[in-house]
Amino acid sequence: MKAVILLSGGLDSSTVLYKALADGCEGYAISFDYQQRHRKELHSAREVAKLAGVVEHQIVKFDLTQWGGSALTDDSIDLPQERSLEEMSENIPITYVPARNTIFLSFALSYAETIAAQRVYIGVNALDYSGYPDCRLDYIQAMQDVFRLGTKQGREGNPIQIVTPLIDLKKTQIIQLGNRLGVPWELTWSCYTGGDLACGVCDSCRLRLAAFNELGLTDPVKYEFRSKVKG
Repeated sequence: MKAVILLSGGLDSSTVLYKALADGCEGYAISFDYQQRHRKELHSAREVAKLAGVVEHQIVKFDLTQWGGSALTDDSIDLPQERSLEEMSENIPITYVPARNTIFLSFALSYAETIAAQRVYIGVNALDYSGYPDCRLDYIQAMQDVFRLGTKQGREGNPIQIVTPLIDLKKTQIIQLGNRLGVPWELTWSCYTGGDLACGVCDSCRLRLAAFNELGLTDPVKYEFRSKVKG
């Protein structure tokens, strides 16, 4: 069975890649260079894909900085820092990139149908504190209809399935799953900044560090500041 896996190079997507391979799929990874602030994640994506032994790794380039709308695509918007987990859960954050998963899944769908894949894996998570609208179950269900109705493969009765193995997992559970699968955490990159070291204070770093701390584990990634955020 062929599967296209959306791979950012972060903790979640790397776990999903290893899960797809553990499910017995031939892995075809796809990553996106959309001129994001944290393009360093693409280096991680390359390294993780290479180590995992995917059949092919595509990196699609386009530019979402043309209209911005997010702290990840507009340098004039400051990244949130030092927020508590409670603060992260209050509103959809400025790190939300408008319609990003819709764009990503559209590319993945085209790639999947071209290679006659049966599945597309994506590491969306509905329990993350930030609550991105395009990471929720109702969104995935709607996109599954798009996959079925908008492709030759779907209209002929063999729709490509969207697989979301992390959607109902806490970050700690994702790390536990990744540990069982052998995900190389030291190669992954979750930070929203583009520095040589992960910042430790952006929302993504703090969520990641809090989960490792809760499990009593040490994140092997190097940080400028190793946050001890709790709760």
